[in-house]
Amino acid sequence: MQYFSNLVYVQEKGGIMENPITNKELELMNAYWRACNYLSVGMIYLKENPLLRETLKTEHIKYRLLGHWGTSPALSFVWIHLNRMIVKHDLDVIFVAGPGHGAPGVLGPAYLEGTYSEIYTDKSEDAEGMQKFFKQFSFPGHIGSHVTPETPGSIHEGGELGYSLSHAYGMALDNPDLIVACVVGDGEAETGPLATAWHSNKFINPVRDGAVLPILNLNGYKIANPTILARITHQELEALFAGYGYKPYFVEGSDPAEMHKKMAATLEEAIGEIRAQQKKARDSKTPSRPRWPMIVLRSPKGWTGPKEIKGHKVEGSWRSHQVPFADVRDNPENLKLLEGWMRSYKPEELFDADGKLVPELKALAPRGNRRMSANPHANGGLLRKELKLPDFRKYAVEVSSRGTMQYENTKPLGEYLRDVMKNNMTSFRVFGPDETASNRLQAIYEVSKKTWMADMLPEDADGGEIARDGRVMEMLSEHTLIGWLEGYLLTGRHGFFHTYEAFAHVIDSMFNQHAKWLDICKNHVPWRASVASENILLSSTVWRQDHNGFSHQDPGFIDLVTNKSPSVTRIYLPPDANTLLAVADQCLRSTNCINVIVADKQKHLQFTTIDEAIIHCAKGLGIWARASTDAGEEPDVVLASCGDVATMEALAAAAILRERVPDLKLRFVNVVDLFKLQPASEHPHGSTEREFDSLFTTDKPIIFNFHGYPWLIHKLSYRFKGHDHLHVRGYKEKGNINTPLELAMLNETSRFHLVIDIIDRVPKLRTKAAHLKEQMKNAIIDNLRYAHEEGIDRPEIVNWTWPY
Repeated sequence: MQYFSNLVYVQEKGGIMENPITNKELELMNAYWRACNYLSVGMIYLKENPLLRETLKTEHIKYRLLGHWGTSPALSFVWIHLNRMIVKHDLDVIFVAGPGHGAPGVLGPAYLEGTYSEIYTDKSEDAEGMQKFFKQFSFPGHIGSHVTPETPGSIHEGGELGYSLSHAYGMALDNPDLIVACVVGDGEAETGPLATAWHSNKFINPVRDGAVLPILNLNGYKIANPTILARITHQELEALFAGYGYKPYFVEGSDPAEMHKKMAATLEEAIGEIRAQQKKARDSKTPSRPRWPMIVLRSPKGWTGPKEIKGHKVEGSWRSHQVPFADVRDNPENLKLLEGWMRSYKPEELFDADGKLVPELKALAPRGNRRMSANPHANGGLLRKELKLPDFRKYAVEVSSRGTMQYENTKPLGEYLRDVMKNNMTSFRVFGPDETASNRLQAIYEVSKKTWMADMLPEDADGGEIARDGRVMEMLSEHTLIGWLEGYLLTGRHGFFHTYEAFAHVIDSMFNQHAKWLDICKNHVPWRASVASENILLSSTVWRQDHNGFSHQDPGFIDLVTNKSPSVTRIYLPPDANTLLAVADQCLRSTNCINVIVADKQKHLQFTTIDEAIIHCAKGLGIWARASTDAGEEPDVVLASCGDVATMEALAAAAILRERVPDLKLRFVNVVDLFKLQPASEHPHGSTEREFDSLFTTDKPIIFNFHGYPWLIHKLSYRFKGHDHLHVRGYKEKGNINTPLELAMLNETSRFHLVIDIIDRVPKLRTKAAHLKEQMKNAIIDNLRYAHEEGIDRPEIVNWTWPY
């Protein structure tokens, strides 16, 4: 059997195969599509008279007309053809709507299938329910114009373009029977995240994974401009996707009857090919990378809508992108035009006297959980199972004397994740951009290599750590990686993402969108079951860029995270390996959250035993008595720290003060959970103002040595009584190729600067400790000189240990 790309039918033995649907099936499918399109227009325009049982009047029209008509007909067109395949072949399919604001094209089928009414009982399958269904769309206090979490079957809302395809591939991983149909908008196809996501086909293992069927909808226009892929030649477009490793099928045209025939034939071929490739791989148990099918659906924007208005082209034009004509309430001519448009779908043939879809059309949709609007994979929390977690305490660093031994903080984490992977070989994956070993997590390779379905070379066996059945996902695109992870989580599985701290900003927008999705699901959509949290490790941090320099120095991702609700976000800055283990275990057990962990990969002093780490992380912040001298007395100063390097420098400052100013009453506080700095009224996870004030006094100076930008601490803690006395030291964009101490000194977070700060802030020390202050200034000058001459910090700095 051979496929000719300039045709849509398949050719066999010199003859065109008969179309796989009968004329009767075609007629019914087209009628179902008319019903979808009727609902789409009604959602945008109407608040009353949903079935046009009376002449359309001004009072039936919404005051504010919002929505996107242009992409909706193609979305519902794809949906009903997938329904046909689901029913015919008993397929397990979910639908990802990539085109932005295409909700009408998904909401309509969800309503017609009955799922919408099952969840929202007031939106019943009758005239009264349809009226409420129409009115709620893009209406204050109700639902938006993209497929938000409130939409049954939605698993990717398309509020921001570019993530649909990477999400879809993440959903297919470890879901062998699932087909993810992903409609990609041609405007969306111009985004960076979407462009890299096409390469995801090199990571799908046909033995154990499901399949993604990308469907690129070329409707020709964005909001006001042509789209690139719609304006290149057929040959160039075909070559592009063949170059990506796909087998492209083309369904092109505008006549509904012909397009139904073409789409039916193409889906039969494409899905048959998917199943054939999977069977071949599974029977032989030999995975290889096939050329997976994809479909290019070229159809008019605003398909079946008004052809033109006042001499201006509408269907097939950018003018149909949103609301094709808006002045309906004030323009009788356009009111009449709207009524004619809606009546062209012949609603009297589609809905019975009560407003229900007629039985012969109702019968076309799948039943129960086979409906894409009701598929459990699209509400992945229903399928989520708890991870089988090993006891993280087994991986602890032995700390017999605090602050005297050095260890790579993330190395024990890698050993822990190795065994998490071992215990959950079908539901847990690790994602990162080519830096698993760099971030000291390479122990994972002992149980699973990196997924690699592209070509292999003999030398790959010598430390390449790649395998067809690998479960570690590496690619130099944070966009694609986090998209895979989100799709994996949303379909009920678990995962862990890591990247260099400075480059986490690449996924700023993706973090924003996922946090918003979780916020709505957790707090406003009770039928959405809880999914596993998104766990993000930021390593190779700002303070240890000994050779990478200024380009690798940016701790600002956590600033972005604090903009989101603390009900769905947490930030952890564990000071050593054991606190990192305790935090990681807590994160992997959590749900409906984005956990960001900041932990450096270099060797650091170890300060807590595993039992101390567990208690400290449970509190989130606390006094370290071993570094304090104020027991039973009011402190002269509070010295706080947050972050591994910041904590070490703060402890070094405390040691200097204990030796040189023995009568100073110092309280040392360490913060692990950054959100614990918020007042209890804003933090649902615990911590009260009373607890906070017991650590941070209200009338004494508080010197806070912080991992990131100092103003973040002020933002989080401004409502506390002690804020007037809070002085934060953090990264100030000072640095380049520096030694660790040099970088700290340039940003005034070093032990020497902290001692000077405390002397200046504690009144009784201003004259008493003048000589010590002078010595600290001299030390700064001397250590800067030494770093520039020797290229390393002084031995007494490199080998410093906690002396108490």
